Amino acid sequence: MSVVALKPYSFPAKDVRENFPAPLLFIGWEDHLMFGAPIALPLPPDTPFGALGAAVLPGTYGYHPDFARIDWDKVEWLKSGQPWKPDPAKSLAENGLKHKDVIRFRTPGLSGLNGSCN
Repeated sequence: MSVVALKPYSFPAKDVRENFPAPLLFIGWEDHLMFGAPIALPLPPDTPFGALGAAVLPGTYGYHPDFARIDWDKVEWLKSGQPWKPDPAKSLAENGLKHKDVIRFRTPGLSGLNGSCN
Protein backbone atom coordinates (compact mmCIF):
# COMPACT_ATOMS: atom_id res chain seq x y z
CA MET A 1 0.00 0.00 0.00
CA SER A 2 1.38 3.41 -0.90
CA VAL A 3 0.95 6.61 1.07
CA VAL A 4 -0.10 9.85 -0.58
CA ALA A 5 0.40 13.21 1.09
CA LEU A 6 -2.75 15.32 1.19
CA LYS A 7 -0.83 18.61 1.34
CA PRO A 8 2.70 19.72 0.47
CA TYR A 9 5.16 18.38 3.00
CA SER A 10 7.89 20.98 3.01
CA PHE A 11 10.10 21.77 5.99
CA PRO A 12 13.83 22.06 6.70
CA ALA A 13 15.48 18.79 7.71
CA LYS A 14 16.57 18.67 11.36
CA ASP A 15 19.18 15.95 10.92
CA VAL A 16 21.59 17.88 8.69
CA ARG A 17 25.29 17.79 9.53
CA GLU A 18 25.31 21.36 10.85
CA ASN A 19 22.99 20.38 13.73
CA PHE A 20 25.47 17.92 15.27
CA PRO A 21 28.85 18.36 16.98
CA ALA A 22 30.40 16.03 14.38
CA PRO A 23 29.13 13.88 11.51
CA LEU A 24 27.01 10.96 12.73
CA LEU A 25 28.26 7.49 11.89
CA PHE A 26 25.93 4.52 12.44
CA ILE A 27 27.81 1.35 13.42
CA GLY A 28 26.24 -2.09 13.83
CA TRP A 29 27.67 -5.43 14.96
CA GLU A 30 26.41 -8.37 12.91
CA ASP A 31 25.20 -11.50 14.72
CA HIS A 32 24.93 -9.65 18.03
CA LEU A 33 21.25 -8.89 18.48
CA MET A 34 21.79 -7.80 22.07
CA PHE A 35 22.28 -4.51 20.21
CA GLY A 36 19.03 -4.23 18.27
CA ALA A 37 20.14 -1.49 15.89
CA PRO A 38 23.32 0.28 14.81
CA ILE A 39 24.53 2.87 17.27
CA ALA A 40 24.85 6.49 16.18
CA LEU A 41 28.07 8.20 17.16
CA PRO A 42 29.18 11.76 16.40
CA LEU A 43 32.76 11.25 15.20
CA PRO A 44 35.12 13.87 13.79
CA PRO A 45 35.92 13.15 10.13
CA ASP A 46 39.66 13.11 10.89
CA THR A 47 39.27 10.18 13.33
CA PRO A 48 41.51 7.32 12.16
CA PHE A 49 39.37 4.36 11.14
CA GLY A 50 41.62 2.08 13.22
CA ALA A 51 40.59 4.00 16.33
CA LEU A 52 37.09 2.54 16.11
CA GLY A 53 38.12 -0.85 17.49
CA ALA A 54 40.75 0.48 19.85
CA ALA A 55 39.16 3.59 21.33
CA VAL A 56 35.57 4.17 20.19
CA LEU A 57 33.68 0.88 20.18
CA PRO A 58 34.87 -0.45 23.57
CA GLY A 59 32.70 2.21 25.20
CA THR A 60 29.57 0.97 23.46
CA TYR A 61 30.03 -2.72 22.72
CA GLY A 62 32.80 -3.52 25.21
CA TYR A 63 30.57 -5.03 27.88
CA HIS A 64 29.57 -7.90 25.56
CA PRO A 65 31.71 -10.99 26.33
CA ASP A 66 32.58 -11.46 22.63
CA PHE A 67 34.07 -7.97 22.31
CA ALA A 68 37.34 -8.80 24.08
CA ARG A 69 37.83 -11.75 21.72
CA ILE A 70 37.55 -9.77 18.46
CA ASP A 71 40.49 -10.16 16.10
CA TRP A 72 40.30 -6.76 14.40
CA ASP A 73 42.54 -7.96 11.55
CA LYS A 74 39.85 -10.51 10.60
CA VAL A 75 36.77 -8.31 10.99
CA GLU A 76 34.62 -8.13 7.85
CA TRP A 77 33.17 -4.68 7.19
CA LEU A 78 29.99 -3.78 5.33
CA LYS A 79 29.04 -0.34 4.04
CA SER A 80 25.45 0.08 2.94
CA GLY A 81 25.14 -3.71 3.07
CA GLN A 82 28.05 -4.35 0.69
CA PRO A 83 31.47 -5.84 1.56
CA TRP A 84 33.93 -3.04 2.17
CA LYS A 85 37.65 -2.84 2.97
CA PRO A 86 38.43 0.34 4.94
CA ASP A 87 42.03 1.41 5.48
CA PRO A 88 42.61 1.55 9.26
CA ALA A 89 45.45 4.07 8.84
CA LYS A 90 43.23 6.56 7.00
CA SER A 91 40.63 8.84 8.54
CA LEU A 92 36.91 8.23 8.41
CA ALA A 93 36.63 10.91 5.72
CA GLU A 94 39.52 9.44 3.71
CA ASN A 95 37.67 6.11 3.82
CA GLY A 96 34.72 7.85 2.21
CA LEU A 97 32.50 8.03 5.29
CA LYS A 98 30.20 11.00 5.65
CA HIS A 99 27.29 12.19 7.80
CA LYS A 100 24.71 9.46 8.50
CA ASP A 101 26.56 6.66 6.73
CA VAL A 102 25.89 3.15 8.04
CA ILE A 103 28.64 0.58 8.47
CA ARG A 104 28.45 -2.86 10.06
CA PHE A 105 31.10 -5.30 11.14
CA ARG A 106 31.08 -9.09 11.28
CA THR A 107 33.37 -10.95 13.64
CA PRO A 108 34.14 -14.42 12.22
CA GLY A 109 33.86 -17.11 14.87
CA LEU A 110 31.93 -14.86 17.26
CA SER A 111 28.16 -15.03 17.03
CA GLY A 112 26.84 -13.88 20.37
CA LEU A 113 26.29 -15.59 23.69
CA ASN A 114 26.80 -19.33 23.17
CA GLY A 115 26.24 -18.85 19.43
CA SER A 116 22.76 -17.42 19.99
CA CYS A 117 23.38 -14.19 18.01
CA ASN A 118 22.65 -12.24 21.19
